[in-house]
Amino acid sequence: MKEKHLLENEKGSTIVLAVIMLFLLTILGIAATTTSSIEVQIAGNELRHKLAFYAAETSKVWVIMNSNLYGSENITTGTQHFFPNDTDPYVPNTSGLPAPEELNSNQSFNGSVGFNSSGDPPRGSGYEAGEYQAHRYIMTCKGYSSQNTTTQIEIGFYRIGF
Repeated sequence: MKEKHLLENEKGSTIVLAVIMLFLLTILGIAATTTSSIEVQIAGNELRHKLAFYAAETSKVWVIMNSNLYGSENITTGTQHFFPNDTDPYVPNTSGLPAPEELNSNQSFNGSVGFNSSGDPPRGSGYEAGEYQAHRYIMTCKGYSSQNTTTQIEIGFYRIGF
């Protein structure tokens, strides 16, 4: 009688190899799916932060268009004028941040403008020192987006005159 060796028996080896390959492909698929979902979350976070930043940038334009925030009404050091403020005639809001101005359903902004100091105009500004005053301000702009995303930018600027 012929002896059968267990190692020489190859029956079922194809199935074992197929199961191992299927297991490896499943692990690879799970890793790819996890990576894809994380990438989608990162892209969403980046979009929300960009929208909040653009809303804060938009508030700079709002301040430029509303010169009462940095005019003769706002020349007391340490006093912030908050915006948006659509009062007509202008009444300074110095009591705190108002409700944000909505740009659309996903973006809004608010902020403050504060008088910092007065002095000679900066060099190269085209204004003569001693003849004109440069009033320096600090503008803090906050932009908001969905899921409580907030961006804050701070900008210094000056106004010549009065």
